[in-house]
Amino acid sequence: MTAQLATAQAARSAVRIGEHLRAWRQRRRLSQLDLACDAEISTRHLSFVETGRAAPSREMVLRLAERLDVPLRERNVLLMAAGFAPAFQQRSLDDPALAAAVRAIDLVLKAHEPHPALAIDRHWNLLSANRLVMPLLAGLSPKRLAPPLNVLRLAFDPDGLASRTVNLGEWCAHLLERLHRQCETTADPELLRLYQELRAYPVPARPGPVAADAVAVPFRMRLQGEVLSFLSTTMVFGTPLDITLSEIAIETFFPADDATAARLRAMAATLA
Repeated sequence: MTAQLATAQAARSAVRIGEHLRAWRQRRRLSQLDLACDAEISTRHLSFVETGRAAPSREMVLRLAERLDVPLRERNVLLMAAGFAPAFQQRSLDDPALAAAVRAIDLVLKAHEPHPALAIDRHWNLLSANRLVMPLLAGLSPKRLAPPLNVLRLAFDPDGLASRTVNLGEWCAHLLERLHRQCETTADPELLRLYQELRAYPVPARPGPVAADAVAVPFRMRLQGEVLSFLSTTMVFGTPLDITLSEIAIETFFPADDATAARLRAMAATLA
């Protein structure tokens, strides 16, 4: 944990546990009665905890955090605000304890070929990618691709993928909606700043409502005179107990038409 992160976490922990819990409850749009019933405690006790008239046990903090779907990183903040030690570790990806998870990520990325796939952290910074990703970025400025590579900034940047995206307004509106939901779910200050930054990019408005017969928002990009069309899915680890692992997402892209599928197979053949 960096000194800056530790300082920020300590500042959040200085807030009373009751204030934290009330903020998360309101963020989830739950009444005290809703949360109390879900956590199987009395509304009176929950009210006392939120106002500081009662101190919750460690087990109670974790139970309420679970019911509120608080991210693991913020569950540690709640525990420290209540006077308890953190429960969840944050390891680096080169930690031996995460070796099996890293192998699983590599297997998923490799198995998805000849289609592109990448792994990102909680702030949308690229962690790893399979062999089909970089050919799609060929010709972009090396400066734009230098680490840390933020895939959202790359999507919105006129010198990045924005210049190649055929349905830029539609695709960027979709990405902003995803990021907005992530901001609401995590209350992450850095994601909030990223959201405001992306809104300032010169991106055209969505051309209109999504067609009634559409099944998903495609990503359509020009590449060497062709238009490739993709559908995307997101994968996360189902039962993580490590903060780093809980915040990794794998973005996989599938061809949305036969022409794109054929082009990807041809690209993959040149990489063999």
